[in-house]
Amino acid sequence: MTEINKEIVENALRQIIDHNTDEDPVSSKSVKKIEIEGGRVTIDLTLGYPAKSWTDEYSRLLVEKVESLEGVDSAVVNIGWDIVTHAVQKGVKPIPGVRNMIAIASGKGGVGKSTLAVNLALSLSAEGASVGLLDADIYGPSQPRMLGVSSQPESRDGKTMEPLNSYHIQAMSIGFLIDEETPMIWRGPMVTQALEQLMRDTRWDDLDYLIIDLPPGTGDVQLTLAQKVPVTGALIVTTPQDIALLDARKAYKMFEQVEIPVIGLVENMSTHVCSECGHEEHIFGKGGGKRLAEEYGVEHLGDVPLDLRIREDVDLGKPTIVADPESAITNNFKRIARRVAGKLSVRSKDYTEAFPSIVIQNN
Repeated sequence: MTEINKEIVENALRQIIDHNTDEDPVSSKSVKKIEIEGGRVTIDLTLGYPAKSWTDEYSRLLVEKVESLEGVDSAVVNIGWDIVTHAVQKGVKPIPGVRNMIAIASGKGGVGKSTLAVNLALSLSAEGASVGLLDADIYGPSQPRMLGVSSQPESRDGKTMEPLNSYHIQAMSIGFLIDEETPMIWRGPMVTQALEQLMRDTRWDDLDYLIIDLPPGTGDVQLTLAQKVPVTGALIVTTPQDIALLDARKAYKMFEQVEIPVIGLVENMSTHVCSECGHEEHIFGKGGGKRLAEEYGVEHLGDVPLDLRIREDVDLGKPTIVADPESAITNNFKRIARRVAGKLSVRSKDYTEAFPSIVIQNN
């Protein structure tokens, strides 16, 4: 009979791939402890991303693999997570209270970027992360309506603003400060200044992720983001339609030029789901987002169908994650959110806070 040891257990664990990171738990350094007492094996895992709705299934897969080993009578896998700060552009000051910032971008309007942004933020929160949502679309803020928030932020000191809380996430938008029907007739410098103020004058409270809903295109706001805001990574939203894919290419190349890593791409409106019979059809084309991701060597993180319920829920100020938490739509959003956070978790960590500040004084 083979005597079980740590190396044998690790080799078994290497055969189970976490589909949120595409790595096994040993290679990703998620395995923190392996205890062996006779035929009983206890394993402690710490993931780098929130995974409340995935841990039971992941634990089951790992337990089954370990218990299949000769000499193992039983196995227990304990899974938690710890979200750390990851590397950003050089020379950019951090935002107090924010560990990671994810920019949600699109090359053109009308592809469902804001809807995806709010559902992604709510999904990460539901998975166990502390999340904020910044509506950076100064000209067309939509997050106040989508989150069902109509109040204005308060200020404790007359200099900073408290984010508004909705469905357990912190939110800030220029739409909280103006009437919903007031147009923003501002020139570029005013827009970029407003974005910086919204970002830095908001008292974000210990966020794992700040989701930034960018305006469409590749203009002043995106440039300001690249030069002055510590962005951990970007997510590009497109539809399968050729014209949308053309503009998505521009968005990718913009982030490439400003050295902000693209976490991946999500194809929205991938299929149309009939509200009467449930039949699906590819009315905007098929597989365009996946082909684009392959072309540029980035991750295709998932597809979102054109479903009437998604639109109705955000119009009512209660996104699908909140309105129907057990639905197939919600589970799909959560899968995409875990993939985004999982892919981010295997990127380089930011170790700057581990080093003390060095001050040289001339006496």
